[in-house]
Amino acid sequence: MIRVMCVDDHPLMREGIGTVIRSQQDMTLVVEACNGREAVEAFRKHRPDVTFMDLRLPDMSGIDALVAIRTEFPDARIIMLTTFEGDAEIQRALHAGARSYLLKSTPADELLDTVRDVHGGRKRIPPEIAAQIAEHVSEVPLTRREIEILQEMAGGHRNRTIGERLFIAEETVKVHVKHLMEKLGAKDRTDAVAIGVRRGIIRL
Repeated sequence: MIRVMCVDDHPLMREGIGTVIRSQQDMTLVVEACNGREAVEAFRKHRPDVTFMDLRLPDMSGIDALVAIRTEFPDARIIMLTTFEGDAEIQRALHAGARSYLLKSTPADELLDTVRDVHGGRKRIPPEIAAQIAEHVSEVPLTRREIEILQEMAGGHRNRTIGERLFIAEETVKVHVKHLMEKLGAKDRTDAVAIGVRRGIIRL
């Protein structure tokens, strides 16, 4: 029997996954959680075989919850579940040790196949997700500082204000802005922010 945990802050989503899991003779839903802290505690207590982890949780990101669980339980088999297709989020989740990354629009039979594959020790990346990653695989990633500046740009801050908030010179901010726009292939600051949000590099 494959013991499954579902972590999602939407009751209807948890109920839907629970219904699908319980319909199978080889699976059972052992526990649900609605935020990251609950997820870590529930994992400690129940040690599920496979965990569905929502990417966006109210108290922390699903990736942070995944990292917390895998730090304590390195063999934890976690499937990220999201409505979001940004390649940066996907890569962060996979680098953090996620075994699969599914969209919430995934058909039930594919979701069940993924549970069985992940339980069997395999990784499973749907073709549309793999395509998202492949599209940007050869690009130079943004540095941590460039991401910080892009996030500040999303907040509507000008270079001088960004410099003050990050304790760096305005000229340094300008250099970072120039580099991050080149890396993203952005026409202007607004375009850079839009690309950053779409790809999951930053959040609004």
